[in-house]
Amino acid sequence: MSQSPPDALWRDRDFARLWMAQSVSAFGARITREGLPLAAVLSLGASPGQVGLLAAISHGPALLVGLAAGGFVDRSRRRGIMMAADLVRAAVLATIPIAALLGVLTLPQLYIAAALVGAASVLFEIADHAYLPSLVAREQIGRANASFSATESVAEIGGPALAGVLFQGLAAPLAIAANAVTYLVSAGFLFGIRRTEAAPHPEAHARWADDVRLGFGVALRDPLVRPVFLSSWMQSLGGGFFSALYILFCVEVVGLTPALLGLTIAAGGVGALAGAAVAGPASRRLGVGPTFVGAQVLVALSVAIIPLSPPNPGAGMVFLVTSQILGDLLGVTTMILGTTLIQTVMPVQVLGRVNAAYKAATGGLVVLGALLGGMLGEVIGVRGAIWVGVAGLAAAPLLSLPGPLRRLRDMPDGPADQPAT
Repeated sequence: MSQSPPDALWRDRDFARLWMAQSVSAFGARITREGLPLAAVLSLGASPGQVGLLAAISHGPALLVGLAAGGFVDRSRRRGIMMAADLVRAAVLATIPIAALLGVLTLPQLYIAAALVGAASVLFEIADHAYLPSLVAREQIGRANASFSATESVAEIGGPALAGVLFQGLAAPLAIAANAVTYLVSAGFLFGIRRTEAAPHPEAHARWADDVRLGFGVALRDPLVRPVFLSSWMQSLGGGFFSALYILFCVEVVGLTPALLGLTIAAGGVGALAGAAVAGPASRRLGVGPTFVGAQVLVALSVAIIPLSPPNPGAGMVFLVTSQILGDLLGVTTMILGTTLIQTVMPVQVLGRVNAAYKAATGGLVVLGALLGGMLGEVIGVRGAIWVGVAGLAAAPLLSLPGPLRRLRDMPDGPADQPAT
């Protein structure tokens, strides 16, 4: 693959605006990610099952939107979809602090807000991943994804730490107001992009079932993309357990305060930032496939540290911080390589449907994992249920082994030679 100067991306003002839009919303999103379950646990006394349901509802829209939106994204201007998603998220989140100030906040409102914000977020991500290859040169896609991941990592460091302090000093829902503002700012940066987006690829409107079939079919027929999809599905199933139980485990089992929880999660941002920096060099030295598969194995080992944490805030936080740093470093490495591989290999005119298929499957499995995690947490305890999630993550690398991915040295030069219909 041809190489461009490392600073070429940053001389592109439109890419810089896209990066700024994602940076602002990423920082605020961390506040909401911790804010919804913390509001449920601390303000409304939610049980493990209720927190699991909240996590499931947060991720559930990925399945529904993924099944419905792929063709819509491929047949529309993607930047407009992203701006609309930002505005919807801002409006929905603004209702939470208003309800808190009026003293009428309830779990059903959090469930509804989680569903709507989740749906808009999934639509944004599907459009975003399809939009990037049309904004930057193909050889710059990996570098652009690494830049986005680095920013996400900085948000992971600062967002949860700030959220923890805000939630300890204020009612948790009030801190969510900050995120509503960030989505408005994000929409403003997207509006400022001057490059005219290419017209959607001309094709007849298909039934949504045909769009779904095409998205899954194109991805699963490709021998390089198929293992990325399959292993990510298993990671999503195992990860759903943590989505439902991690905050509950940290607060009620280990005994962390909201501020300590925020600092613990922020530590993962340090690892994620390192992952954004090392993904490219590691893949060039070891090969794309070996790095991807090896990082998946190490992710499972890193996450296994979590249920070993003792029920003591000081000692337990050491375990949790260690797992956060190592797990996020390795997880970001797999995410960058997997996302770049999909964006490089898949034809641009079907990227929306491929991304939608990916989101639908992973979102549905996160929901399943969250529901199972919440129910198992009620039956065998939070720590035992987390061990089940660890087992799911440990199985993911096995699905990356069949086919040529594990031997892949360099990122392919372009779309695979297969029909897009």
